[in-house]
Amino acid sequence: MYTEKFKINGFMGAAVESGLKKHGGLDFALIYSERECAAAGVFTTNTVKAAPVLISMDRISSGRAAAIVVNAGNANACNGNQGIHDAMRTAELIAAKLEISPDKVLIASTGVIGSRLDMNCIEKSVPGLVKTLHPDGLTDVSRAIMTTDSFSKTGSRTIEIGGKICTICGMAKGAGMIMPNMATMLCFILTDLNIEQTMLNDILKTSVDRTFNRITVDGDTSTNDTVFILSNGTAENSKSLTPHDADKFKTALISLLEDLSRMIVKDGEGATKLVKIEVRGARTPEDAEKAARTIANSNLVKTALFGCDPNWGRIMAALGRSEIIMDERRIKIEIGGVEIVSEGTAVPGNAESEAAAVMKTDEYDLTIDLGMGFASDFILTCDLTHEYININADYRS
Repeated sequence: MYTEKFKINGFMGAAVESGLKKHGGLDFALIYSERECAAAGVFTTNTVKAAPVLISMDRISSGRAAAIVVNAGNANACNGNQGIHDAMRTAELIAAKLEISPDKVLIASTGVIGSRLDMNCIEKSVPGLVKTLHPDGLTDVSRAIMTTDSFSKTGSRTIEIGGKICTICGMAKGAGMIMPNMATMLCFILTDLNIEQTMLNDILKTSVDRTFNRITVDGDTSTNDTVFILSNGTAENSKSLTPHDADKFKTALISLLEDLSRMIVKDGEGATKLVKIEVRGARTPEDAEKAARTIANSNLVKTALFGCDPNWGRIMAALGRSEIIMDERRIKIEIGGVEIVSEGTAVPGNAESEAAAVMKTDEYDLTIDLGMGFASDFILTCDLTHEYININADYRS
């Protein structure tokens, strides 16, 4: 539905079927730029971090990279020193074929936690993977990183910077285990923009915070969450961006990541609804975010979304346990513009039946006004369905 074929100047991609995925398909992929890139990344804040995350966190600190190698079907998490060894060995094999330093290869993995990475699959697949690198290969990479995703998630933006046309491409995977904090499941962003690494890093962190950090499917943060951005500078614009051009780039990047974020939530495992939970009138920005996140992660709220039931008592209960400053007598709740609660009590008449009709649609807003101040924030969430349980109950079997 959202898949598009895309490519970007100076980058190549490739993907092969190595045998890591339980049901087969592309599962081992590579992104490569012949020109070394400015690089930045954000990662999971889960204390339990997968081997590729630990290694990439160290390598990204140099601010330079030339390649990203990624596998699906195995997270390479909770495998101790063996996991570190396997991840580093994967990068070494890729680097040898590309004739670059292993330190310039970033690593990502996604899949089952606690199983050792099958290095036989990796080793036999590296030559073919490197050999098939192609400017049109990025679409295959976006397919290879899928696990329980029902579609690949890609997008692009084109902007003019300093008289040069610059492109930003992004791909993401994620459908479950989604409530990132400083990252999402996996996202790789590529641009031909010429930009200082420190500025790239700052803009990426701001953009991720306003997009991927505002989504939830099930309230779980993965061991492998990773966002990389590589900038190879082939657009040949001046590296010292003006404040105006920096803002233009940030706006375009946020727009792209917003699209990818929406795709992830829309593709939530078994999801049928995409709902924006917006909290207004909070005392502080922290209260606004905390309230929106508590509502968005409430299983009772999410099952009501699935059942198209405007059960606002569940929303009030979630607000009450969110530990924010509030007065229930000031609260107003709207579903798709239909006000169902005013001053903390039900709106009389047909309000709930009108709201229920809105909830039968695929996408809508749920808006809460706390009446306590001027701060606001939002979280994108989805409903909780029978299919989510089916998918996750036998994920490994």
